[in-house]
Parts: sequence; C-alpha cells; structure tokens
Amino acid sequence: MADTTPVLPKDFLWGFATASYQIEGAPTADGRGPSIWDTFCARPGKIADGSSGAVACDSYNRTSEDIALLKLTGAKAYRFSISWSRIIPLGGRNDPINPAGIAFYKKFVDDLLAEGIIPFVTLFHWDLPDELDKRYGGPLNKEEFCADFGHYARTLFEAIPKVKHWITFNEPWCSAILGYNTGLFAPGHTSDRSKSEVGDSSTECWIVGHSLLLAHGTAVKIYREEFKEKAGGEIGITLNGDAVYPWDPEDPLDVEAAERKLEFSISWFADPVYFGHYPESMVKQLGARLPTFTPEEAALVKGSNDFYGMNHYTANYIKHKTTTPDPFDFLGNLETLFISKSGACIGPETQSFWLRPNPQGFRDLLNWLSKRYNHPKIYCTENGTSLKGENDLPLEKILEDDFRVEYFRGYIDALGKAVAEDGVNVRAYLAWSLMDNFEWAEGYETRFGVTFVDYEGGQKRFPKKSAKSVGPMFEALIKKE
Repeated sequence: MADTTPVLPKDFLWGFATASYQIEGAPTADGRGPSIWDTFCARPGKIADGSSGAVACDSYNRTSEDIALLKLTGAKAYRFSISWSRIIPLGGRNDPINPAGIAFYKKFVDDLLAEGIIPFVTLFHWDLPDELDKRYGGPLNKEEFCADFGHYARTLFEAIPKVKHWITFNEPWCSAILGYNTGLFAPGHTSDRSKSEVGDSSTECWIVGHSLLLAHGTAVKIYREEFKEKAGGEIGITLNGDAVYPWDPEDPLDVEAAERKLEFSISWFADPVYFGHYPESMVKQLGARLPTFTPEEAALVKGSNDFYGMNHYTANYIKHKTTTPDPFDFLGNLETLFISKSGACIGPETQSFWLRPNPQGFRDLLNWLSKRYNHPKIYCTENGTSLKGENDLPLEKILEDDFRVEYFRGYIDALGKAVAEDGVNVRAYLAWSLMDNFEWAEGYETRFGVTFVDYEGGQKRFPKKSAKSVGPMFEALIKKE
C-alpha cells in the first residue's frame, strides 16, 4: 500500500514455496523409486538444456541449509511438496511403503516447526510414481488412480499429523494439459506424433482432469472423516490461473472470451469443487469429450475445499476466434496476447515466454475468484517471476535482482488493496521460489529463486536482494494486534 497502513490480519502467513522434483535431487537415495519426470527427462529433446532433477538443489541432503535460508528471510511459512515415490516407491496401495521416505519428511516438518516455520504440504506436484504410469496409465484410469492416491494421502495424514495445511494437487491444469495435450510436460502424451508415440490431445486431458478432481475429493473425504477432528488441520487444492483483459474492451465477443478463458483454466476445477459441475462454456464446446459427474462423484467433489489455493504469475489480453474450435483446443477457442488492440503492452518481458508482470491483474483476479466462489479463504500458494537474461549475468548482478523486488512490491501492494479496499479474504502468500531450481521443460536456464543456486559450484546458495525484501513488505501490511 502506498501509505503502508496495516491491513492484513495479524495471523496472515507469508513465506516461500518449492516442489520436490525441482529441488530435492537424490533420485535413488533411501529407496526412492523413479517418477514420470525422471523418465521424461531421460528422453532426448524434452528438456531445453538436456538436464534433469537428478541433483537440482540437492535439498534432500541440505534441509538444514534450506531452513537457515527461510530463517534469514524471516518467513513464517514454507510450502513444499512430497515425492510420492519416496513414500511408496512403486506408488500403489498394495505396494510396500518406504519408512525412510516417511522419516525424511517427518523430520523436516519437525525441524521447520522447531524454528517457528509453518509447513504447507502439497501431496502431488506432478511427480507421479513411474510404475503407476506404466501399470495403468496413471490418472487416465480414474478408479485405480483415485484408490492409489487415497492410500498415499492416508499414509501421510497418519504419519505426519503435525501438518495443519494440506494441499492435494498442485495445478491440475498443468498435469492435464501439458502432460496429456501439448506433451510439453511428463508423461508427454500428445496427438503430435513428432513428439510422442502415444496420446489423444482431444480427449486425454479432459479424462485426466476428471480423475484429478475425483482423487482430490477422495483424499479430502479421508482427511475429514479420519483425521481432521483430531489433527485440527485443513485441506484444499491449488489451481493456477492468469488474469485476463479483453483485447478490445468495446467488443462483447472479446469480453465474453476473457470470461471463457478463466472458465477453461480456473473454473474447470473450481466449479466442480464449489458447485458440483463443470462450467457451461466447457460443456458447450467439448460436448461428450468432457466427462460427466455421476451424482456420487459430484457429491464427493462439491465442497471439498477448506481454502482456495491460488497460483498466479501473469496476465493476457484475450481475443475471440470466429472459427470452429479445434478438437485439440484447451483455451476456449480464443487467442492470448501481450498487446491489446490499442497497442497497450501487458507488462515487461521476462525469461519465461509466458510471463509478464501485471499487478492489477492479480487484484482483478482475486476479486473475480472472491465473487464467483462466495468469498472463500484464499491462500496465494505461488507468485513470482523470472528475469530476462538472469542466468547470463555475473553473480554480483544476479544478486541485485531489483526487477524481482519490484515484481513482489507490485503484487503484494495489489494483494493489500484487494483485502483493504475490496474485502477479499486472503490469508497467506507464498512466493515462488525460495531458491533457483529445475524449471521443468526449461531446465536450469530460467531462475525464479530469491536465492541464487550455484549449480556448477556444489549447489551453494547466495541470497539475492529479493530474499530480504518480501518480509519488510508484509511486516508493513500485517496488523500487530
């Protein structure tokens, strides 16, 4: 806020986020089995720099360093994900559980709590045990997948009751679309036979999305019925979504397309969770390709969120199309652009082709979510930016990441205004990311961390200016009493 009047509740939590495959390394340590990302990275041409998460930030062996970093920033909370194949190396409900994997995460949670840092734990951040993909196609088989995911979730709820904030799935849109439509992410299914021998982009992504929703509902039911009362925790799902502006605000078709873009990305998952059905715009375009909920499935999924987990980075101008929708289309028959009809640019370039800062879009989207879903408690579980050319700069320049500092300033200011002036109920903010890490298909070329990781120099960590900037921004906004 311009005058930095405290506007956030005194129990507001802020901190940083990471994901298991992006930081842990140690792919075979202590009995971990392979995930679909280990397999995907081994396929030539799938990762920009030919790398993998085999070492990454070596966080599996450096948990004390990671906690020291969090302490340095002043973080109140830390969101991390658990590697399913560390817990159940083969993944299935009848497969052996790995005690060493459970012991690792249990100790990590204890160590975080000992330092006053609250863990937010994600059960699934894209790294499906490879065996389940081979065995029955993972989420392409909803019955098997839901049963196995439910067993995995129960195993962790039982083993780590000190965790009070559980997230079932991170960005199911990415798992479904990038994994089973474009083929950009593991397991790489796509109709484009130059990229994959398997996949049907017109159907598989919608089947996978449905399975992920049902698996989410299954885990939430287990937690609520068997653990919630005693543990006193909460559980939800994290969805990604970009902000939208009509390319031509005077054109009703562009206005309508902007709304449809939000429905195809966010409401695909949020509408079933809050209303028990898919958005009408998706039903209309996809027809029989979009699975339907049985009454039992709808009841399982509806109401299965104790909070709304929101991952958000960027915005687009949205332009409608007049052509018949392509069977492989997943956006809602529209174009996403960075320049509007009037020539306005959405924001400056970054290292990520898809990301341009636009803080007003964050505020707008917070309001849209709040209105559509009846003012849920919102946790912003990821928000951050890469910098164009950061990886090519000398270390001293990398550590002076003023662009990232200003990104956080703009977005945190927008969050404060959404709470103070618009009445949106945001209760936590977890910046992406605590440190530079394996950026999926982009490999190590793209850095998102508030901490520089020297991959060539033994994974040493060097905090950037942004590492110490987020805390003071929040301290100015959080009420003291």
